[in-house]
Order: sequence, then C-alpha cells, then structure tokens
Amino acid sequence: MAIYHLHVKVIGRKSGASAVASAAYRSASRLRDERLDRSHDFSAKRGVVHSEVMLPENAPAAWSDRERLWNDVEAFEVRKDAQLAREVEFALPREMSEAQGIELARDFVRGEFVDRGMIADLNVHWDMAEDGMPKPHAHVMLTMRAVDENGFGQKVRNWNRAERVERWRERWAELANERLAELDIDARIDHRSLEAQGIALEPQSQIGAPAKRIEVRGIDGDGLEADRAEMHREIARNNGARIIADPSLGLDAITQQQSTFTRRDMAKVAHRHSDGIEQFNQVMGATRKAPDLVELGKDTSGEERFTTRAMIEAEQRLHRAAELMAERDRHEVRDRDREAALARAEERGLVLSGEQADALAHVTDGRDLGVVIGHAGTGKSAMLGVAREAWEAAGYDARGVALSGIAAENLERGSGISSRTIASLEHGWEQGRDLLTSRDVLVIDEAGMVGTRQLERVLSHAAEAGAKVVLVGDPQQLQAIEAGAAFRSIHERHGGAEIGEVRRQRQDWQRDATRYLATGRTGHALQAYRSRGMVHEAQTREQARGDLIERWDRDRKASPDRSRIVLTHTNDEVRALNEAARERMRNGGDLGDEVRVTVERGERNFASGDRLMFLQNERGLGVKNGTLGTVEQASAQSMTVQTDDGRSVRFDLKDYNKIDHGYAATIHKAQGMTVDRTHVLVTPGMDAHASYVALSRHRDGVDLHYGRDDFAGYDRLNRTLSRDRAKDMALDYKRADPVQSYAEGRGITFGERVAEIVRKVVPEKVRDMFDGLRSPESMPGVHGGMRPERERSGAPGLRRESEAPERKVEVDPEKELRRLRTRALVRHASAVATIFAVQELGGEASPEQVKELQKARKVFEEVRPYGSVDAEAAYKKDPDLAYEAASGRVNRAIRAQQLETEMRVNPGRRADRFVERWQELGHTSQRQYQAGDMSGYRSTRSAMGAMARSLERDPQLESLLENRKRELGIAFESGRRLGLELAFTHGIDLGRGRGLGI
Repeated sequence: MAIYHLHVKVIGRKSGASAVASAAYRSASRLRDERLDRSHDFSAKRGVVHSEVMLPENAPAAWSDRERLWNDVEAFEVRKDAQLAREVEFALPREMSEAQGIELARDFVRGEFVDRGMIADLNVHWDMAEDGMPKPHAHVMLTMRAVDENGFGQKVRNWNRAERVERWRERWAELANERLAELDIDARIDHRSLEAQGIALEPQSQIGAPAKRIEVRGIDGDGLEADRAEMHREIARNNGARIIADPSLGLDAITQQQSTFTRRDMAKVAHRHSDGIEQFNQVMGATRKAPDLVELGKDTSGEERFTTRAMIEAEQRLHRAAELMAERDRHEVRDRDREAALARAEERGLVLSGEQADALAHVTDGRDLGVVIGHAGTGKSAMLGVAREAWEAAGYDARGVALSGIAAENLERGSGISSRTIASLEHGWEQGRDLLTSRDVLVIDEAGMVGTRQLERVLSHAAEAGAKVVLVGDPQQLQAIEAGAAFRSIHERHGGAEIGEVRRQRQDWQRDATRYLATGRTGHALQAYRSRGMVHEAQTREQARGDLIERWDRDRKASPDRSRIVLTHTNDEVRALNEAARERMRNGGDLGDEVRVTVERGERNFASGDRLMFLQNERGLGVKNGTLGTVEQASAQSMTVQTDDGRSVRFDLKDYNKIDHGYAATIHKAQGMTVDRTHVLVTPGMDAHASYVALSRHRDGVDLHYGRDDFAGYDRLNRTLSRDRAKDMALDYKRADPVQSYAEGRGITFGERVAEIVRKVVPEKVRDMFDGLRSPESMPGVHGGMRPERERSGAPGLRRESEAPERKVEVDPEKELRRLRTRALVRHASAVATIFAVQELGGEASPEQVKELQKARKVFEEVRPYGSVDAEAAYKKDPDLAYEAASGRVNRAIRAQQLETEMRVNPGRRADRFVERWQELGHTSQRQYQAGDMSGYRSTRSAMGAMARSLERDPQLESLLENRKRELGIAFESGRRLGLELAFTHGIDLGRGRGLGI
C-alpha cells in the first residue's frame, strides 16, 4: 500500500559531506570533485530510473550539467561549516508505474521548488525491498541561494522556515492523492493529521534482522545496516517528540483503523514512536492526558476503552446525515414502473424471491436512505438490476460505487449500474465534477467495508445535494480497513431489508452452511463441511499446502472447464501456493515457453497458459485490482491476457507491470468473487469474518486444509475460525453520547431521559410548539386520539382513545430525541430571527425576546450540547438561515450548524475558513470600491472588522493564524496583536457590529 514519507535534511561540510559526492551517489554517476581533487564513482549503483537537473528561469544554462553545478556550489561556499544543499527525500506510491511515478515527482519538484527559484537535482530510485516489493522514492538536492543569469546571490532564509517544510509535506500528500485518484488507483496517502496540524508521524519501515540486532543488542554490523538502525531510531525519536508536543497525533495514529482502543493500544503506539523507556513514559503520559481523549467505559470483556472527540464528532456527523435522509421521502417510484421492471426481468428468466422482492420494494419506496443486508450469494446485484430499471423509468439516474475497483466492476456487471470506486468519485467532487443532484440514486456496494470517515463524507454530500443513497452489504463479512462499523451502526438505527435466501451454492446443505456463517454460527458450517469430507488435516502447514495443491491439480484435470481459486490469509502464503501450482502446471506440460520479467512484486516467470491477476485499476486496459485471466502470449516486453469475462487485453510491461500469478489470492481480494470450487489453506490469522468469505465463494464445493503445527486439533481450528472481530463504534458506548451520559449519571434509561426532557425542560406555555408532544407513557397510538381496536368480541373497529384499555406504548427513544432536536432548533431559530428583525428595523430586543432566546438556548443545549453556540455562529454569517429554520425549513441550517461544529472542534479547519473568508471579503471590497458601490463596500469592510475583532476573543485561532500572515495580506511585522494588525494593514475601523451579545 502507499505510504507517506517525506524527510528534509541539510548537506553541509560540518558533517564532512560533499555536495559533489552526494550528487554522484544519488544519480549513480561518476563526478569529478574539483575542491577535493578526486572523483566520486557510483556508476555501478543500480535502481536509478530517472535523473535530471531542473533549472528555474534566469539560471545559467551551464548548470544543467550536474558536475558543473555542484562544483560551483562548493567553490562559492567558502566557510568550513558551510551548508551546501538541502535534500528532500520522499516515497513514491508503489502502486504507480515508473513513468507515472517519475511524472508525479517532476510535477511536485517543479511546483514547490523550481518555480520558487531553487535549482533541483532530481533522482528517482526504483529499488526493491528485501521482501521483493518495490521501494520507489525520490531524492531532490536543492540549492540554498537565489540565482539569476549572473550566478548565485544571497541565501534565501525564507526557505529554511519550518512552515515551508510543513507546506511541502502537506502539498506532497495532496498532489500524490490527486494523482492516485485520477489514475483510479485504490490507494491513498493518509495525511489527515496534516489537515489539522501540518505535520505527520514518519512511517517506520521494517529494518531487517541484522539492523534489528544492531538496534536491540548494540552489536557491530556493516555500515548500511547500522545506518538503517540509526534512521529507525531517529524517526521513532522524532515521532515521540511530536506526540509529546501534540498528543492528538498519537491518538490519530491509533484511530486510523479503529474507532475505540485500549490502554494496550496506546502502549503499542507509544512503543513504536519512541526511543528508550524515558521517552516511552513521556509519550504515554502525554497521550493519557490528551484533551481529546474520551473514556468510554468497559467493553464486554471488562477492558477499559477510549476514543477521541474527533471520532465521536465524525460518527455524529454520519448519523445526522443518515437521520436527515431517512426522514425525507423524495424518490418515490410508481407501482407501475416497479411492476414493469419486474415483468421485464421475468422475461429474461430472472424471478425474484420473496426476500428480493421485499428488498426491491424497500429501495424504491421513496425514502432517501435505503439499507439492504444481503448474505453472501443471495442475489443482491440481481435485485439491484431490477431496481435500476425502476429508478430509470421514474426519471432517476442510478450510480454505483464500491471501495475497490473489482467490487465496483462486479456491481456494474451484475446490476447494469455504472460504477466506480468511492475514491475516484470523491476526487471528482473535489474538482467540482460528478456532483450528486436530487435526481441521483447512489448505490454503495460492500458498504460494510467502508470506514466511518469516508462514509460520513459521502452521506453528508448526498444529504446536502438531496440525493438518495442505498447501502448494500453484509456486516458479518470482512470488516472495514479504516476505523468504524458505520454500515452496521446505520442499519441498527434505521433498519432495512434483509436477503437471507442463499442462491450461490447449488446444494441445500451448502446454502444452509452459508446461512450459518452469515449468522455467526461458524462451528455449525465447519461441521457440515467436515462431515462430508471437505475439511482436511495434515501434520504440518507445508504438508497441508502440498495436499491442497494435489487436490487442486486433480480437480482442474477432471473439470478443466470449471472455475476455481485457491484462497489463504497472507501474501506470503499466496506466493508459495502460486509457485506450487505453477510447478504442477509446468510438470503437466500445460505451460508454454517461459519468460522472466520484473513486475511490481519482483521477478516472476510467465508463460502462455499461466493464470494471472491484475493488481491495479487501469481504465485504458479495462482491468481492475483483482481481475483474473489466462496468459495467451508472453514476452520480455509485453503480454496478451484473456480475462475471465472473455476479453483479450494486451499491454507493454514498461507501461503496466502490476501483475502476479493468479492461481491463489488472499481472502480479502476474494470478497465479491464467485467460482465453481474453492480450495482454502487456513492459517492462524483468520477469524469468523474471513471464514465467512472464504467458505461462501463457491457454487459446487470447498476444500479446507490446515496443519497441526498451526492448530493442535479440530477444536482449536473451530475456535480460531469462529473468532468475532467485528469493529465497533464510539457511539456504541453510552458515555460517547452526552445525553446518554447525563442519564447514566442519574441511574435512568435513555428512554426515561427523553421523557424527562419533555416533562421538565420544555416550558409549559410553549409545549404547543412541539405539536402536543407528551411523555412516552401518554402518547396516543395514532394521530387524533384514535387507534385500531384489538380483536376482543370478534368485530374489528375504531374507538376513542379514552375507551381503550390502558397499555404501554413503545417509543423509539432515538427517534424521539431527533424530533426534540428539530423542534429545539426551530424554536431557537425563531427567537434569533425575531431579534434580527427588530435590529434590522433599528430597534432593540425587548426583555421578553431576550428571555425567550435564553430559554430556547437552554432547551437546545439539553438535547444537543453546543447546539445554540454552533447555530448562532452560522446565523451570524448568514441571517437568512435563521429565518428559514424558523419557518420549518431546517436542512440548510442543520448543515451549516454541522460545519460550525467541525470548526469548533477542529482549530485547523477554523483557521482555513478564516483565511478563505478574509481573502474572499478582501476581493469583494476591491470590486465594490472600483465599481463605486460604496454602500456595499462599507458593509464588506464592516464584516472584515468583525472578523478582526473576533480574534480578541479567540486566542487559539489567533495563534494558528500567526504563521499565515502573508495569506492575510500582512507583509511586515508591526508588533501589534493580530486583530489590530489586520485592521491597521487594511485600514479598517474596528467599530462594533451586530451580533448576539445577549
């Protein structure tokens, strides 16, 4: 996977370095060093795939010669401790081809260094790591002085500023992610901590056994291994210092892949990102005292669990968006359109089961949120194909997305819905393309694998656009790689349709086994296969691997026209199984002449007849990460492959080398796959979710192999394959919800807390504003005080509520709280709008109006902490939102309130918004002045004054903006506070503006 790495250091004489020698090593060339009167020859070094000197405008053309450039640098710098050059080293995404990686590196270097006046000596290395995987990276040596046609000038001190390095780090992540999305590659550099802080933790790659011995025991070793060990320690030491200074970085590292965590998880991160016991203790202490750390209570095993405020906020935004969509009903499909789609499907021979038909009715019932739980092999895609026809007949556009390219391809092939990866869709949104509209229906397949943050972004965009979203998946299958169990959580809150009738397997008992797996009864499924001779024990894993290949070979010879796949848990086992399968193929005379080529994962032999797997999406070839095929022709330069869907694909290996043998695959790659027969090698890392996927891919049968050196016996195997590792959400714990925490502290249930809010918090005289809402114990069954009479004397009918026997009415507490929040928002907006209207007429709010606002604030805060604070911040920026919300149109106000919440809890986001807004107002005021619109000009300047004044009340934001003065138009330091400096620089009068200072 793509990793984030960007390291900056200075090459100087103080450490005994030579600029010429450094350049020779990085470019793998021979350079003459005039100062030392010797040559530095590294021409035998391998792995350098691109080398060039990039010159800014007006630089002498002679410096395009590397030897001339760095000798002139050495001659110009006369101090014995002179700084000669700055080096920036950064990792390139290994998912890219060499040509793509070189182009990306050149674009970054040109934009961030050369265009800013530096000479850049760029060298791209495409080395191979010890595990056979590529380790592409770039070295950039930069000059440190201004240059013009006459040569070097003064050193540019601004290039040494810490903010400059932080910008390079952030810009590299942004540019790399943009390019990965444009290429439709399923990988991202995770730079979320950069968004908040402008810095990140350096990744620590494996340093190898020799270097590990040097690090742990302090023994002597060769220079290269010692350097690796020292670099490992230096990165850990620097990361520890960053976490101690800002503990949120450590928390971010933990919550990348899990929403909640334990003290043991904190200790693991502290151990990885520290050097020595003293720094470890400091890192642990800082993490435990982090202001963003939230204690959730104990889990089912009695272990204390924690999360972060940011994680809770993300989950709350996710559920707010889901709630908003679940309450809207804007995408109805007429019965005749649905029935016509069903009739056309039956003409094609597709007859939906009862469960599929119910799911079809659910996703086409008009509501903006649909959720479908479908077990493996139940025909979800077939149902969605019928739904697509119904949606299109109703005038809607169906679009599909999935986390991986192969899953998107399967969705499109099975349903006819045009599909792509979520990453590429989000990238389009960032560029202003492919935005959703109210006429769109977005189907998210394999939704259980989508992390909380990503699903929140998609749902929030859809909710704002008024689109419909249908989530389809199975929470029991493979879990999300990123943090959270968003799909499961949404289903628990809003319900949905479930399809449990398995259709993939051809025999009833195997369909029953799949249902066992889907419902967590792995032992029952395993016993069903064992009793029919499909579970095979060997003394060792090596023997189990051999037995598996033997059975696979017999199967392919007996049924050559049937499809099959070998599955296991790790990439190492995949490679071993691939090699063993090829050996059988070669011995059987089923492979053509072999050619040895270098592909992404190292050197491989390929021949006609080989099974092959594509490992990266490539639109030009029409292949995805996980596409399978058979080699038709192979040479050292190119290959022709017939994919399993019948297409012939030809490609040059210099343009595309993301391939490997395709006899075996990881279970993770198999989700969504269907074959006739599956052969599974079990290893200890598997769990119930991996077992479910591995044992449900087949139509006809599955053979499962294991070794006793991994599992002492069948019982141990059963326990391992039954392990439930379902991910959790922070909001699964009561303490994550402020209202639930309040209730818990009083020893009352959540439903009772809602009743308490209605009974005690809402003032009696305004209770009519809440549509006659009563406590749960007295709510009528239906509106108007009437409800259907239960069968008593044989004749059903209606009667007055007062005549009905007393019975307890079940109330959904969460739905009740949502209603309370909406009504509190409307009441508060009405109070705000009233004061705004009075102020616009030149008057002042009356004591009664002020008192009502204070009461409305209190009610709002009870049902949504900080609700009034965030809402008022939004209303100050756009008073029309208050008027809209007061009239019951709350959608825009809710979204604006969510944005204000984000800014309140994320200072970096607030700083970004401040700079954007300031620049926008500055441009507006200039246009107004030039156009002679003096009234508008004064209004805009007044708004800028209000922004400047606001910094007096927000020292945190003021501190964050200190390093962004140039973006705010401040060219020099005056010694004033930032707000006064802004006003002074831009000539703004800091008078008092309108606000809610009540």
